[in-house]
Amino acid sequence: MAKTHHFVPERYHLTLGSHEPVLVIAPGDTVLTSTVDASGCDSTGEKVVGHGNAQTGPFYIQGAEPGDILSVKFERIWPNRTYGYSGCGLSSNVVEPAYVREIPGEGDRSIWNIDLKEGTATLQRPKVKIDPFVIALNPMMGSFGVAPAGGQAISARTGGNYGGNMDYRGVVPGTTIYFPVFVKGALFHVGDGHAAQGDGEILGRGIEVSVDVTFSVDLIKNGGALWPRGENEKEIFTIGNVRPLHQALQHATTEMLRWLQKDFQMDAPTAHMLLGQYVRYQIGNVFNPAYTVVCKLEKKYLP
Repeated sequence: MAKTHHFVPERYHLTLGSHEPVLVIAPGDTVLTSTVDASGCDSTGEKVVGHGNAQTGPFYIQGAEPGDILSVKFERIWPNRTYGYSGCGLSSNVVEPAYVREIPGEGDRSIWNIDLKEGTATLQRPKVKIDPFVIALNPMMGSFGVAPAGGQAISARTGGNYGGNMDYRGVVPGTTIYFPVFVKGALFHVGDGHAAQGDGEILGRGIEVSVDVTFSVDLIKNGGALWPRGENEKEIFTIGNVRPLHQALQHATTEMLRWLQKDFQMDAPTAHMLLGQYVRYQIGNVFNPAYTVVCKLEKKYLP
């Protein structure tokens, strides 16, 4: 019988790796827990771990073996404090080199007040000519995934085929992400909540905040995925995490072709023609070491 676990983290990891699991859960189980912000501060504002997208977990999933797919559905993501921070100027790698000297306050922090009742964030500093600058909350998870292969422990600031720092603003409540499993138990990590963020995290930060998060897990035995996949109510998508940007696009597109041909029983000409007309791409993280490209297809085009 599926269980619901209320887990209060006491330690965090700055890497995704084969760390000692904090909790053993089974397919079908649900976990209610929390994460700290990217600088390591919790819901009270206390700094409890170092800077760098600290991860809650890892969670050991019973029965998960290399070659399986771990399914993680985010049920709830919501800030658990009333302020957050982001950058002040765009990252230098997203503008022309000649413009870099004009970037305002690169590396500085902006401060946002978060109204949890109204579901909004209001910019407090720096002052801009849009005053008040108020945006709707769109809580999302930025960095999360499974333990990489080969006993590696990889910084939560970057990403790969195991997930990691993808900063894809489509990872909101109701979204399911599918990860290839590389180690026994999968070892799922979760962190880096954002109250809101534009595509690419081009300020170098979303609106960074600690969050309460609820997720459920399941397993697909011998699933055959090589890169993360996902779905929501309207779309399926695949994710490539690497540099350069065009290689991330190649991984995401190829993973989508594999998925369509294996699980949706399409032949190659059908899959290629379908993507050729209906594919949509979205940029995830372009700030940290690995870039993220998301390849999307609306479910209405699937058999």
